[in-house]
Amino acid sequence: MLRTAVVVVVLLAVLVGLLWAFQRRLVYLPGGGPVPAAADGVPGARDVRLTTSDGLTLGAWFVPAATAGASTVLVAAGNGGHRGVRAPLARALSAAGLGVLLFDYRGYGGNPGSPSEEGLARDVRAARSWLLEQGGVAEERLLYYGESLGSAVVTALAVEHPPAGLVLRSPFTDLAAVGREHYPFLPVRALLRDRYPVVELIGRVQAPTTVVLGSADTIVPPAQSRQVAEAAARLHRLVEVAGAGHNDAVLLDGPELVAAVVELAGG
Repeated sequence: MLRTAVVVVVLLAVLVGLLWAFQRRLVYLPGGGPVPAAADGVPGARDVRLTTSDGLTLGAWFVPAATAGASTVLVAAGNGGHRGVRAPLARALSAAGLGVLLFDYRGYGGNPGSPSEEGLARDVRAARSWLLEQGGVAEERLLYYGESLGSAVVTALAVEHPPAGLVLRSPFTDLAAVGREHYPFLPVRALLRDRYPVVELIGRVQAPTTVVLGSADTIVPPAQSRQVAEAAARLHRLVEVAGAGHNDAVLLDGPELVAAVVELAGG
């Protein structure tokens, strides 16, 4: 019995050690490429380059707004794929007259670097700076849109630089809370290097905020997204898409999602 107990303890220690060392490979699932040219993914889009504060160059697609004075949406993606996966969303928003910036984080879409919470914060700041300084977008017409992990990225940005509006799709309360859902047998909160404390930060965001969730989401529990909405300092609207799962097309570029972004942009 003692020998069995020792073996179990050793195995658990090895497992915890491996998770500590390789946890970011479980959190970040970058799509490498090749990424198509912007114009091949979204009509009217062009390829642009962003420069981060630590000297990385990131690939992005920019679609100018159809008319002067229309809003532009900075899109922060979830933890998987690359900007080509979000092309349908960009096409839908562009068709509604909005400008769009799709960009890939460090380590995604052939970009240099390795993703982390600090790194993604630098990346989204670079995206915002490019829009204001080179994209010709007025600060008062800039919206942030975050998908899943991207919700955490733009929430932190919104605390530093409030946008005209904030849309969070399938936000979690914090990364550890999601981790506990999928790894209930592990001390996830103690192990995680990256925190992404969305529910803690959203109360400090002084911008109208729309939260969109799928009622059948098995990756980010709908209850967590509702908690984020309840904690928002300026909740504009909560949109629940009945029967939608985390990666269903209706939550990627469906009519209810697109309408929520367009409605906030016009408000």
